[in-house]
Amino acid sequence: MAGEHTIVFANDTGEFWTDERCYITELHNCAASPETSLALARVEAGVTTQLHSLAGVIERYIVRQGEGTLEVNGIKQKLVAGDQAVIPAGAPQRIENTGSVDLEFYCLCTPRFFPEAYVNLEQ
Repeated sequence: MAGEHTIVFANDTGEFWTDERCYITELHNCAASPETSLALARVEAGVTTQLHSLAGVIERYIVRQGEGTLEVNGIKQKLVAGDQAVIPAGAPQRIENTGSVDLEFYCLCTPRFFPEAYVNLEQ
């Protein structure tokens, strides 16, 4: 006997601006799949996102376009299209778009991202 399955229908939220100083498109984040979420982040040229951490959530960046400098726990690393980074839960993080085009990257979170996990470290 096969297991249960769930269909998640497209939503109409589209891309939205965040206080983190980037645009987000939620691709997959629902109660039916609490173990993971997937979003597309877009950071404009010359912008550095807000220093923050995610409490209890491991985040993976998968760079789709552009280039930037990722800072995690005070350590900086250059990233370009195709690069990936695993950011431990609770680690201070931010990314700077160092290129001339929008920096786009997938954000894969486990467990799924929820707003209460976001900790602004610039306050």
